[in-house]
Amino acid sequence: MNGLDDQQWRGLQARLERARAALLSQLADDLDRGTDLRLPLPHVAEASPADNASQRTLHAAVHEAATHTARQLDIVRHALARFDQQSYGLCESCGEAIGYSRLNARPEARFCINCQTRLERRRP
Repeated sequence: MNGLDDQQWRGLQARLERARAALLSQLADDLDRGTDLRLPLPHVAEASPADNASQRTLHAAVHEAATHTARQLDIVRHALARFDQQSYGLCESCGEAIGYSRLNARPEARFCINCQTRLERRRP
């Protein structure tokens, strides 16, 4: 079992549901900035080179924000799926309980603190 009582379980699930809703809203805002980020930015012949550069920079920033938001949304959806599988709160590496204090700080946490530390030490 994950070591969470019903109130902790429901509270963390509600926080993740709210995070999912906020991320969906943010992603919609990111994508509703008047451009389809999948298409190349049109070149406007009568615009100055500085205007075109500014437009490309803005396009890149919007794309980066949308990509980051989509990644965060995937992480939250993964955590919510673990509620459905009754495996939320268990480390995906060692299978031990993650612990409420860690989950309270990071409800989307996939690993216990020991496994997370080991993963971070291995990264260059």
